[in-house]
Amino acid sequence: MFTSTKVFDGFSCCFRQWKATTTHCQYLHGYGVSFKVWFEGNLDDRNWVWDFGGMKRAKTQIDGMSPKAWMDYMFDHTVIVAKDDPKIDLFKGLNSNGVIQLREVEATGAEKFAEFIFNKLNPFVQEETNGRVKVKQVEFKEHGKNSAIYSE
Repeated sequence: MFTSTKVFDGFSCCFRQWKATTTHCQYLHGYGVSFKVWFEGNLDDRNWVWDFGGMKRAKTQIDGMSPKAWMDYMFDHTVIVAKDDPKIDLFKGLNSNGVIQLREVEATGAEKFAEFIFNKLNPFVQEETNGRVKVKQVEFKEHGKNSAIYSE
């Protein structure tokens, strides 16, 4: 079994963790985020676990988009808010008025983003490789000092 990694970066997004009432994380704040994905599996006929440019050339889609387009849609100049945020209607109003690009997820924060990305990429990778490769783990970085890792 082999493992390879790929870093996806260059994303600017902001979010808030509305349940973090005792910290400044309850406020809307932004980061230049990145995430690292560990791919695990057997080698293909080119002796690769995962084609590092495979997100651009993939036939399989994530939520009806190419994987690269999905990553841009989710994390490039977006505001990501939990679906249960008590201020969700305010964010929806800003979105409908063209002020923000709103993305709603079950929960926010580095840990939950790592899990979210894992749960989107793993089925994609398994389908794209006919089960030869799986995502082993995902590390989500808010910046160079803070990250969280999710693995099954």
